[in-house]
Amino acid sequence: MIYKLCLAVYFMVNINILFDFILHVDKYLDIIIQNFGIFSYIVLFLVIFIETGLIIMPFLPGDSLIFIVGAFAAKGSFNIFIIYLVFLVAAILGDSLNYWIGSYFGERIFYKWKFFKKEYLDKTKNFYKKHGGEAIILARFVPIVRTFAPFVAGIGEMNYKKFLRYNIIGGFLWVTLLLFAGYFFGRLEWVEKNLTIVIYLIIFISLIPVIIEYLMEKRKYK
Repeated sequence: MIYKLCLAVYFMVNINILFDFILHVDKYLDIIIQNFGIFSYIVLFLVIFIETGLIIMPFLPGDSLIFIVGAFAAKGSFNIFIIYLVFLVAAILGDSLNYWIGSYFGERIFYKWKFFKKEYLDKTKNFYKKHGGEAIILARFVPIVRTFAPFVAGIGEMNYKKFLRYNIIGGFLWVTLLLFAGYFFGRLEWVEKNLTIVIYLIIFISLIPVIIEYLMEKRKYK
């Protein structure tokens, strides 16, 4: 079992496999179920926990994974209430971990390790300026920003009780909306037969705020 979990973590950090995982979540979800059985809940917990909790893994699937798992739950592959609690706890604990990492390391991590792109930090800071503390909630629905938002909150020494309140609300809305959307829409014949297309649509929709922000930044410098 430990070997399989280590193998799963390896898949998460292998760039080629990770990219394929993002675009074909449904295929890999079948593989996870076949290999881990009841322990699939642990694997899925780790994916969401790492995606929200570690700034080195902002590209792990979040929105699409939760939606597709909801669709699989509609077919009986997962208990909808158990997986709901698993994702909810993972999302809240992940953001909390990220907050404390940001609080401990601060901005120096972006200067010490070139692996971390400072442009992501700057974009997240701008996101905070526009939306204030509610950015923690809104960031849940924006890839990359979702991972960096709690980290920046930690760097900025936001009061943890205040952060935790936004964290819980954001995690609740994110998991509830996406998981149960997948659970109910996943029963539709078209959705069930075209999960790959649905994944692409979710990725595209989730990237719209990022694209708009990019275009607005480009216009500023024209």
